[in-house]
Amino acid sequence: MARFIIRRVALLALTMLITSAIVFALTQLVPGDVARLILGRDASPEALNTLREEFGLNDPAPQQYVNWLGGFLTGDWGRSFTGANQPVRPLVTERLGNSMRLALMTLLISVPLSVFLGVIAALYENTWIDSIISLFTLAVVGLPEFVTGLVLINGLALGVKALGLPATSGVPENTIGDWIHELILPSLTATFVLLGYVTRLTRAGVIDELKKPYVRTATLKGLPQRTVIFKHVLRNALLPTITVIAISFGWLIGGLVVIENVYNYPGLGALLVDAVKQKNLFLLQAIVMVTIFFFAVANLLADIVYALLNPRIRLE
Repeated sequence: MARFIIRRVALLALTMLITSAIVFALTQLVPGDVARLILGRDASPEALNTLREEFGLNDPAPQQYVNWLGGFLTGDWGRSFTGANQPVRPLVTERLGNSMRLALMTLLISVPLSVFLGVIAALYENTWIDSIISLFTLAVVGLPEFVTGLVLINGLALGVKALGLPATSGVPENTIGDWIHELILPSLTATFVLLGYVTRLTRAGVIDELKKPYVRTATLKGLPQRTVIFKHVLRNALLPTITVIAISFGWLIGGLVVIENVYNYPGLGALLVDAVKQKNLFLLQAIVMVTIFFFAVANLLADIVYALLNPRIRLE
């Protein structure tokens, strides 16, 4: 198992190195002169050159990449071109913490709900229960995020004022009640995006496992259906679902741009939009790298859990 983890970590490091080169190269293709964007069209050539020297924009591209990557690895992620030249790392880490709160809340809702609906649909395969679950999950996943968000805001926050839910979401305090109050609506919106896919995967996996001989043997031995499902069937049926949940976590960290804008939530996705609009290269590079890192780490954890549940993976 240790060799398996070492190989995966080495692959993660190589992936991040290649990704960093791609991210840096793409940001260099951003049109326009960054120095002139900051100082304005009326800036003097001397002021422009001074700013370029300050940010290292006059160095050759390979040297800029080495300096940027070295700084990134040591915690110096550069300075924002806007906002009084603030350091980038505190800006990103603050928004990252906000996005992680929203991602965690979404997973706490979506994963148990999706697995539960998938198991119920599988146990009642081809019945009206299965049909209702399938229609509901496909319907909600097909709705655009901003439509779902607006429906929830108008239906629950504005329509049922007795619930006391806010139309815009802020960063919650460290209490369960405040987390539910601030994050329930954006979390439900993100849950609807994931619900259909995870439910269908769980349903298909459970149906496939229920047809295997070991399930029949366990049933004939007199084991209760609950024990067969939760101790045997789900252990194997959820293997493909684990990877999907891991990828979903990476998406929840940096991909909730629409949801964060609908609820005016100060997350990493909203900061990414601002960085693109302002052509804030160091901030843009940092956000993309952090998002990709979480994607990679989530997949690494999925591989480890997958290997623990299926020892054949380690042998392969």
